Amino acid sequence: MAQITEILGGDRFRINSFERASRALAELAEDVAAIGPDAKALQRIEGIGEGTARRIAEFLETGRIKDHDELTAKVPSGLLKLLDIQGLGPKKVAVLWKEAGIEDLASLKRKLGGNALADLPGFGRKTVENLRKNLAFIEQAGQRYRLGDALPMAVWIVEQLRPVRGVEQISYAGSLRRGRETIGDIDIVVAFKGRDRAGLIEAFKGLEVVDEVLMSGSTKTSVRTGDGMQVDLRIVEPQQYGAALMYFTGSKEHNVELRERAQKMGMTLNEYALSRVKDEKVVASKTEQEIYKALKLAWIPPELREARAEIALAGKGRLPTLIELADIRSELHTHTTASDGHWSIEELAACAVERGYHTVAITDHSRSQVQANGLSAQRLEKHIEAVRKVAAKLKGRITVLAGSEVDILADGALDYPNSLLKQLDIIVASPHAALSQEPKKATERLLKAIHNPYVTMLGHPTGRLINRREGLSPDMKRVIAAAAERGIALELNANAWRLDVRDSHARMAIEAGVKLSINTDAHGAPDLDQLIFGILTARRAGATAQDVINCMSRQELARWLAATRG
Repeated sequence: MAQITEILGGDRFRINSFERASRALAELAEDVAAIGPDAKALQRIEGIGEGTARRIAEFLETGRIKDHDELTAKVPSGLLKLLDIQGLGPKKVAVLWKEAGIEDLASLKRKLGGNALADLPGFGRKTVENLRKNLAFIEQAGQRYRLGDALPMAVWIVEQLRPVRGVEQISYAGSLRRGRETIGDIDIVVAFKGRDRAGLIEAFKGLEVVDEVLMSGSTKTSVRTGDGMQVDLRIVEPQQYGAALMYFTGSKEHNVELRERAQKMGMTLNEYALSRVKDEKVVASKTEQEIYKALKLAWIPPELREARAEIALAGKGRLPTLIELADIRSELHTHTTASDGHWSIEELAACAVERGYHTVAITDHSRSQVQANGLSAQRLEKHIEAVRKVAAKLKGRITVLAGSEVDILADGALDYPNSLLKQLDIIVASPHAALSQEPKKATERLLKAIHNPYVTMLGHPTGRLINRREGLSPDMKRVIAAAAERGIALELNANAWRLDVRDSHARMAIEAGVKLSINTDAHGAPDLDQLIFGILTARRAGATAQDVINCMSRQELARWLAATRG
């Protein structure tokens, strides 16, 4: 509804209202149907106003929204697909439709065969050429990239460009800096001293990962990597760096709220500076910290910049002290050669010692995971003995726990009998199969597992694989309530394919008093480096070190583990 209203040139207030509602529903940890068609109850969801609540209630009762039907009737059915193409926003789509009669991807492709579009307002030959390339690309690749692919690429590019002469400061920005699980493209912001930017621009275009140069200019250069990612280099003056980094980090909604706050204080805020309206004098621009301070706000970590009340909290000095990578003191979900891992128990423990961890849990797969060489009951008993031997050998250096990642079967039963489970120090109960179950069945399945008295934590509860598999869609509100009642943890699996639980679920767990456990699900030494992805997701949820059991001391963790045995 927001997109169509903007294409039709509708009221900006209505567009913003629809966008806020869309975000609120997308991030809702429970099925909105569980709230029901109660407009007053729906209005208690942050971001849902009176009119939107009425529309949601209408949908829950009838399966349709009259206003939505009326809007969609005003535009061709294929028009919104054009918004999937890089470089086409609602305003440009409106021009294509109204001025060139383009109604879908097929008609756009036909029109791109000639040069007629270059004469349209806001287009031109270069824009049309980029549209051709972007349309061809979207036909052969997806538009979103996993955090696990984008972050290493961005870090590498930043390190390659940092030594270039004239570069004073450099950072990646955008949704990547905010730690979102998927990103559309990579933004790199550079504070450059001097007039001759050619060396930097050529160094960027000449990077070995660059497959194609999309555009090149003195302030912005865009390339596409061999993996299909678009990377935009934005060059600013050193005194503008803070404002540019803030602007290009976003989110758009966070930036809008900041601009509104600035306006109320008699100032304007854009990608160049925070300035006074009355005399256009720059108040702050060089660092993000000084801009936030001038707006009477504490500096807001990028991961929180999603217009979820972080500005109000920053104004009151009540932002949480977010968890850091260095806060993690233990790894509680790992696999060895006993199942499908690539290291021995002792090798795994040695790596954990090198990382400064005081505890590591060995949690190989249970018997139903045949493809992962899951352990039969007899093999598990021998494996427990092997873990205990390594634990005794390394006593004083690290605590090694004997555990298992036990499958939650389709009916909610666990993969081993309680008589065997009680021999373990830690149990990560996870779903791996039957991941297309309907939500009600999936919810009951997880609830049954949570109530097993030997379960320590619920592992990657949806079983999703980002951009590959949706996984289960349980009622996370009920799942989290059950975890709170049992006093067990909810895993935030840091593997970049999973990031399960996602940030909205993690935030809900924290609010319910449920501890998180951030684990890498490591099958080999390199996997331990994926911890950063879990930390970023936890920070997006507002997690502090006190919310995560992996940050506990050895003694605190031992007491907490004992307390979960119900």
